[in-house]
Amino acid sequence: MTNLNHKHVAMSMMMLMGAGTALAQNQPLKYPETKKVDTVDNYHGTQIADPYRWLEDDHADDTKAWVDAQNAVTQDYLSSIPFRGQIKQRLEALWNYPRYGAPFREGKYYYFYKNDGLQNQAVLYRQAGLNGTPEVFIDPNKLSDKGTAALGNLSFSKDGRYCAYLIAKAGSDWQEAFVMDVESKQLLQDKIDWIKFSGLSWKGDGFYYSRYDAPDEQSKLSKKNEFHKVYFHKVGTSQDQDPLIYVDKEHPLRNAGVGLTEDERFLILSTSEGTSGNEVWYRDLHDASQTEFRLLVKGFEYEPSVVENVGDKLLLLTNHDAPNYKLVLVDPKNPAKENWKLIIPEQPEVLQGVGTAGGKLFASYLKDASTRIVQYDVSGKKDRDIHLPGIGAAGGFGGKKEDGQFFYTFSSFVAPPTIYKYDIKSGKSELFRKSEVKFNQDDYETKQVFFTSKDGTKVPVFLSHRKGLKLNGQNPVLLYGYGGFNIPMTPSFSVSNLFFMEQGGIYAVVNLRGGSEYGEAWHKAGMMEKKQNVFDDFIGAAEYLVKEKYTNPSKIAIRGGSNGGLLVGAAMTQRPDLFKVALPAVGVMDMLRFQKFTIGWAWVTEYGTSEKADQFPYLLKYSPLHNLKAGTSYPATMVTTADHDDRVVPAHSFKYAAALQAAHSGPNPVLIRVEKQAGHGAGKPTSKLIDEATDIWSFTMFNLGMNFSTVTTGKKM
Repeated sequence: MTNLNHKHVAMSMMMLMGAGTALAQNQPLKYPETKKVDTVDNYHGTQIADPYRWLEDDHADDTKAWVDAQNAVTQDYLSSIPFRGQIKQRLEALWNYPRYGAPFREGKYYYFYKNDGLQNQAVLYRQAGLNGTPEVFIDPNKLSDKGTAALGNLSFSKDGRYCAYLIAKAGSDWQEAFVMDVESKQLLQDKIDWIKFSGLSWKGDGFYYSRYDAPDEQSKLSKKNEFHKVYFHKVGTSQDQDPLIYVDKEHPLRNAGVGLTEDERFLILSTSEGTSGNEVWYRDLHDASQTEFRLLVKGFEYEPSVVENVGDKLLLLTNHDAPNYKLVLVDPKNPAKENWKLIIPEQPEVLQGVGTAGGKLFASYLKDASTRIVQYDVSGKKDRDIHLPGIGAAGGFGGKKEDGQFFYTFSSFVAPPTIYKYDIKSGKSELFRKSEVKFNQDDYETKQVFFTSKDGTKVPVFLSHRKGLKLNGQNPVLLYGYGGFNIPMTPSFSVSNLFFMEQGGIYAVVNLRGGSEYGEAWHKAGMMEKKQNVFDDFIGAAEYLVKEKYTNPSKIAIRGGSNGGLLVGAAMTQRPDLFKVALPAVGVMDMLRFQKFTIGWAWVTEYGTSEKADQFPYLLKYSPLHNLKAGTSYPATMVTTADHDDRVVPAHSFKYAAALQAAHSGPNPVLIRVEKQAGHGAGKPTSKLIDEATDIWSFTMFNLGMNFSTVTTGKKM
């Protein structure tokens, strides 16, 4: 591989001085020169060129120079947008309100997260009882100068003596574990490295966790992850003394995670070959003769998970013979399906999960993508429906067996998170804490509409906007979707999206196939060889909004992240005429090589793989990178990614942006914004979130022909 001609990079940097003029005159931008290499792969007899293969090496000087040059073009363009500073000022004002998490009890303390407003990371507080005085327990803001260290999962020992917690740096999936003495808040010497995709589950004076072998420094953010292992760490010992609990030496591409039932009796092992389907094993730790895991549910066709134990039996949530899921009671000594006892039968609505608290079961259903909660006793007898404030999303229904109460959170697209205290015996919810966002909620509304997709399927869309909307075909729209991995798009509050609504925009969320809004059948209708259904649904939503005179193609922006980035990439290549702005974030853009990096192999169960002759053709048909056509006028596009993204490696976005710039014809800008010291999205500090939102809305509004409007603050909600 030849080195990038740094003279060309320098020339490209010099050309940036004229970018502002190009913006003002709506002229095509001059992009940094991107070299091409003669790389060709043979896929089952089909030759596929990969001219930007060199951009996969994110450590190479060539790649770093290319990123710097692209970022310079992008920032020069954005800085020329006249209202960018006003947008940032308004976003900072909206973001600056106290944000609380629901309290949870561990021992004599209640813990909760709080962000004062513009803190980069939320701080974990504790207080003795609900009326106690809060004190800082863990402040991740003190772990890095720029707030790029984030607090991940944490877990308390059953006696409340210790707390183990995970820290991720710069957005990477790699995490470190630390142990704290709860009473003194003193950090112990214990430190565990190279943890990934893991919880922390305590047993006595130690905990179980999952990790990979230490990678080399050069490839730790891109190398394929293999041989996930489970270890046990005892407090006060070094990591090299941790005994290996489980590894599957015959299947390097499987993930393994363990968890204990609340009484610490059953150790549950779940193994998976990807993001769909898993196998469940168990160990009864009360049985000294059982030293190995025993099979509870054979995989990997279904999605079984153990909720809790009832004595020597296990409650199992499963979609076996129930696409919308059911809850059954399983005797580990006789785990065959014919011996299962039905506790909660399958319903017309999909059962998303079951929580436990106070000896009760709390089933969370989705009704047209909105939360519905039902309380049962452990035998499956229905106690009551739990009344929620309206159409929205609620979570947090669970606690400890001895608890008589717990806290849950409710929010919607136009209602910020509100925390309620729930009394298990009476079934009454009491307002505990409201958010104080500086806007008037009464000025906004959300409605749900349904349209018919290409194949006749009825698909829902949430539309959120200011009240009094006129159907004149001129409203700016931000169309958002995900459509994959069995993940539902439920109502959620975002001050960033609120800003767009303040400016007169419609925020539209499509419940695409591929998610879990209507159970496993809905998921399967949008995966593997049926993935095109997802793109058809998204395109159909845009066509519906145009037909019903909400908007027109010159006013539509599309946005999605990760699998949603793939969605945006596919939609804009298939229908470049339908959208004015495209915002693909951290997207899976190269559908022929995704399985070769980090955890990408786990997505084969969702997408398929180019390594199989029968799956290669449909992947090639929609792969965003491979379906760009030279001479096509594409939407104004800003690709976003980050240098520490080791979930969807930034090479996807690098190669796509380079190919798009080469193929694109027309005045619309095609930019890439590469965030430094950030990853796939989790744990991103508030300062970076605001900067990113500023750039996204500046780019979107300018290219949709919008102007910034000063907004009256209104009352707090």
